[in-house]
Amino acid sequence: MKRTEREWRLVREEAWEGPTNMALDEVAAATAAAGGPRTVRVYRWEPSTLSLGYHQDSHTVDWEFCEREGISVTRRPTGGGGIYHDLHGDISYTIVAPADELPGNLMESYELLCEPILAAFDRLGVEAGFAEEPQPEIHRPACYLRELHPAHDVVAGGKKISGNAQYRRKDAVIQHGSVTFESLPERHLSTFSNPETTPEEFSDRVTSLREQGVEDREAAVEAFEGALKEWAGAEEGSWSDEELQDARERADGKFASEAWNRDGDDPLD
Repeated sequence: MKRTEREWRLVREEAWEGPTNMALDEVAAATAAAGGPRTVRVYRWEPSTLSLGYHQDSHTVDWEFCEREGISVTRRPTGGGGIYHDLHGDISYTIVAPADELPGNLMESYELLCEPILAAFDRLGVEAGFAEEPQPEIHRPACYLRELHPAHDVVAGGKKISGNAQYRRKDAVIQHGSVTFESLPERHLSTFSNPETTPEEFSDRVTSLREQGVEDREAAVEAFEGALKEWAGAEEGSWSDEELQDARERADGKFASEAWNRDGDDPLD
């Protein structure tokens, strides 16, 4: 990564609605591209949220189940399948920087930006790394049940524990990812309309920090925050009033809209 005089900020774990989380990623990208601070952040989803991959067919979602259970649904600007982000069971992060400060090669960029994520696992005493052994796809609509990819899927004990994705704009790069603190197979699968698998098969493919011996969620969050802060040389920071206003507008106008979440059409484009 090209080191410059521009600062990095760490935004410690906050809880936001799904549309706001995705809007804040875009706001952070705009800030970095405009010469402001680059951002590393850790966050949770409140209420629990199913985030869809950019190209995902909305018919793969069990909308009635999600509405009945109070699970919100939003679409990510990144690819892949759907991920159920449980309020307690999921730890999410984002790294945002200007595009010209990161490798143009996608694999090299993933390797660089996943460094602090792997470092956090190491801090927690969890032996984790990029997937090496191929595993077949089980249920394509579910991100954690797709074929493992060595560039961005992280495994522990041979099971997936973290998925990561990048959105490369002309002026900035957004990488965000999900780490499973506690796996909830039945609830995860129930967000999909016709899951082609069982909770038992899900558990055979997916592990969690708790399964790997990490019982304290707060300690896990601190490990990811600390690793991101150290990697970026970041100072603790927060969102400006202007950024929060922009995020609210983007969340309402795009990430909470039916056009975006049902059809993948960006009303703000």
